[in-house]
Amino acid sequence: MSEFPQLGSASADQTVLGSKAATLSGLTAAGFKVPAGFVVTSEMVGQLGNGLANALEVAAAIIGPGPYAVRSSSAAEDLAGASYAGLYETLLNVERADLEHAVGQCLASAGEHRVAAYETALGAASRGDAASPSMAVLVQQMVQPNAAGVAFTANPLTGDPDETIVTAVAGLGESLVSGEAVGEQWTVRASDITCNREGNILTSEQARQVAELAHRIHERAGVPQDIEWALDHDGALFLLQARPMTALPMPAVWTAPGEGLWARNFRLGEWLPDPMTPLFEDWLLRRIEAGYLDGMEDDIQVRVPFRYGSVNGWYYNAPPIPSPRIVAPLIVRSRGRLPWFLFNVLLRVSHNPAAAHRAVLHGLELKWRHQLLPGYRELVRSAEQEVDTASPARLIELVDAIVRQAGIYLWSLAVVGGSAWKMEVALARFWQRYLAAPLSDMPAGRLGHQALLRGLTVSTGITGTSTTPPESAVYSLDWYHQTLGEAGIRSPETDSTTSGKEALDAQRKAAEAAAREVLLDNPRILTRFDSLLTMAQYYAALREEQSLYLTLGWPVLRRCAKRLGENLVAAGAIEDPQDIHFLHLGEVINPSADHRELVGSRRATWEMQRRLDAPLIIGEPGRFGADPVASAVDAARTTREVPAGAIVGHPASTGRATGRVRVMSGLEEFDSFLDGEILVARSTAPAWTPLFARAAAVITDGGTLAAHASLVAREYGIPAVVGTGNATRLLKTGQRVTVDGGAGYVVVTE
Repeated sequence: MSEFPQLGSASADQTVLGSKAATLSGLTAAGFKVPAGFVVTSEMVGQLGNGLANALEVAAAIIGPGPYAVRSSSAAEDLAGASYAGLYETLLNVERADLEHAVGQCLASAGEHRVAAYETALGAASRGDAASPSMAVLVQQMVQPNAAGVAFTANPLTGDPDETIVTAVAGLGESLVSGEAVGEQWTVRASDITCNREGNILTSEQARQVAELAHRIHERAGVPQDIEWALDHDGALFLLQARPMTALPMPAVWTAPGEGLWARNFRLGEWLPDPMTPLFEDWLLRRIEAGYLDGMEDDIQVRVPFRYGSVNGWYYNAPPIPSPRIVAPLIVRSRGRLPWFLFNVLLRVSHNPAAAHRAVLHGLELKWRHQLLPGYRELVRSAEQEVDTASPARLIELVDAIVRQAGIYLWSLAVVGGSAWKMEVALARFWQRYLAAPLSDMPAGRLGHQALLRGLTVSTGITGTSTTPPESAVYSLDWYHQTLGEAGIRSPETDSTTSGKEALDAQRKAAEAAAREVLLDNPRILTRFDSLLTMAQYYAALREEQSLYLTLGWPVLRRCAKRLGENLVAAGAIEDPQDIHFLHLGEVINPSADHRELVGSRRATWEMQRRLDAPLIIGEPGRFGADPVASAVDAARTTREVPAGAIVGHPASTGRATGRVRVMSGLEEFDSFLDGEILVARSTAPAWTPLFARAAAVITDGGTLAAHASLVAREYGIPAVVGTGNATRLLKTGQRVTVDGGAGYVVVTE
C-alpha cells in the first residue's frame, strides 16, 4: 500500500493536499477523467527520510507506468484571489528513478524569490489564511498528447460569461501556458463555435468537447474556471488542472454610441492607444473637437460635427449621417462651397489627386504652413512664459486656448494629411491594372506599389524639414502620458541609418524607372502614372510632417496640469498631482472637496479598461456603406493567401522579416528595445520614431495605411502590419515571428 494519498481515494483536504491536488482529487472522485496520481506533502518527506525513494517507487507502481508529471500543490495556489500561476516548479516526463530528485526540486521552489515577490505584491489581506501556505507535490502519469491547451469559461479579455475560449497547441501544452506559443483559438458561444485563429489542431467537435468539459467544472464549482486539458492520440480528453479565473474584468459590452459603423483607429483614435483618462475625456477631448469645428468653419463656413463617443473608456468615432434636411441648410450657409469641397476631399482625391490638389488641398496646405503652424508656435511660446506664475483660473484659460488651436490644427491634418491614404489607393489600383503583371519578376514587382513609397522622408526636399520627432512628440494625445522630451529619449541619426535611407532612395528610384519603362509606349498612361506618383509621394511625406507638430503644445499642457494638481494636493483634495487626471473639470475647480476616494475608484476602472480587448470596429453598416478603409486595404494587399493561424491586419509597409517580438506599452520601455527586434504596440505616434531605425518590423493593434507606423516603416524600409486588432494580446515578448508587410499578416514561427 502506498504511503501517499491517491487522487480520488483520499479526503480532498486542501490544507493537506494543496489546492491543485485537492481540486483534482475531488474531480476524480466525481467521475472526471484525470490522470492517475498521488500527493506527497513536505511533512511526509520529513517523516520518511531515507525511505522516500522506496515509498515513491511503490506509489508510482500503483498508479501505473511512467513517465510522470511532477507539479506543485500549495494551499495558497489556484485560489480565486491568487493563482500563483507559473511560480512553482513543474517537471514533465520524469522517470521513476528520478522521482525523489524531482519531488525535492518542486518542494524547494516554494522558497524562490519570485514567490516571495508575488506574495508581497499580493498582500497578506488578499491571501487570507494562506499567508504561510503549506506545500505538497502532485505526481501523475504523463499524458502524451496529440493536442493540449487551456480553456476559460468566461472571455478573459472582456469578462463575457457567455463566451468560452479554447486555445490549443500540438503536443504538450507547456509552450502555450508559458507564453512561448500563441496557439489555435476557438470561441464557443451557446450553439455557435468559431475558430478565431487557425492552426489545424482541433476539429470543431473537439473544441466543443473541451468547452463542455470546462463548463461542467464551472457548474460544479459555481465560478468561472481556467482549465488545462490534453487530448491523447486515441482521442481521450483528460483534465490536467482546474482553478478559478483571477482578475476577471467585468463583462464589457461594445455597443456603438449611434447608428452605423464606429471605428477606434481612425482620426483621433489613432492618437489614443489606451482608454481615455477622465480629465482628458471630460475636458481636452471636448475642446479638441470644438477646435476642429472652428477650423472647418473658417475654411468652408459651416460646422458639421463628426460623431464621437466613449465606449468602456475607449474613443470611437463615425462620420456624420447625411440627410437632405441637414445638408441643404449647410450648403446654403457655405454659399455653395460645401459640395465643391466635399467633391474634392472625399471623391476626386481618390481618382484625380492632382486636380483635388489644385482645387482645394494645396491652398489648405499653404494656410497650414504659413498661418496655422506659426500661430500655434507663437501661442505655445507665449503660454510657456506664464505657466509658473499663472493662477488656477489663468491655467485653465491657457489649456483651453492651446487645445482649441490643436483642434484647428487637427482639422488641417485630417483634410490635407488625411488625403495621403486616398491617393495611395489610386496609385495601388493603377499598379494592379498596369504594372503588377509586367513587373512581377522584378524586385519592384515583388514589393508591389509600395516600392514607389519606400524611403520617402520629409528631408528629401519635398517639404524641406526633418522627420526627427520634436520633444513635444507624444505616446498618446491623452495628457496623462509623458512627452518624448520628458522621457529623455533622443534619436540621433547614425551612419548606418543614413546609408540605409540612401539605399532605399535608390531602390525607390529604380522602381520608378522600371514602371516608366513598362509604360513608355503609352504616353497618356505614363502621364497619369507620373501625376499619381507625384501626388502620393508628396502627401505621404506631408502627412507625416503635419503629424510631427500636432502636439506642439503638450509639454505646456502637462505643466499646466501639474500646477493645477499641486494646488489640489495643497488643498488636501488629492494625494498626488498626477491624480488630477482622474477628475472632471468641474471637480478640478472645486479644491475644497475631498476627491481621494473618487480618484482611487476611477483609476481602478481605467486600469480595468486598459485590459479590455477593444474592437477596432463596432456597430452595423448603415445605408451609406461599410468600413471606410476596407477597400483601400484590399487594394494594397499583395496576396490573398494567408497561412493558417496567422494574425491578419492591414498591409502597411511591404517586405518580409523574421525576428523576436518586443511588446511595448509606452515610452518608459524604450530602453528595453534591442536592435533587430520586431516592435509590437497598440499604435505608434511620432514619439515612437526612434525605434523604427532599430526595428526589423512593426506590428500594431490599430492604425491604417496612412497611420504613423505605416508611413515611417516605409521611410525606413521595414515591413509593417497595422490594424491587427489585438496583436499586443496575442504575441509575447521573445516569440519569434515572421511579418509579411505586403500581404498584411504575422505568423508565429517558434
